[in-house]
Amino acid sequence: MIALDIRRGQLLDRLQELDSRLHGIEAELDSPHSKDWEDAAVEREGEEVLEGLGQAGQEEIRRIRAALQRMREGEYGYCVQCGTEVAEDRLNLLPATPFCASCAAKQG
Repeated sequence: MIALDIRRGQLLDRLQELDSRLHGIEAELDSPHSKDWEDAAVEREGEEVLEGLGQAGQEEIRRIRAALQRMREGEYGYCVQCGTEVAEDRLNLLPATPFCASCAAKQG
């Protein structure tokens, strides 16, 4: 299994990347709008996309923070639902996952 400090570093790096991205999205959403109706409509569509990206980023940040908390509590790498060890391959793909593959499939 990958050392916990390496995994923690991966999560912290991703957290920093998301934080930077969300600040950029926030700045873009705060920028002034065009007075032209057609341009304003296009800008609004872009804002909807940015808002969706922002919400997805915030959700990922919550998952990462929860994973870091599980690390502090010594529970990282174990499924929060059934308690079995989460497969290394799964953690490599989804380092913040709280579920084993079986329980994740049940989640929907």
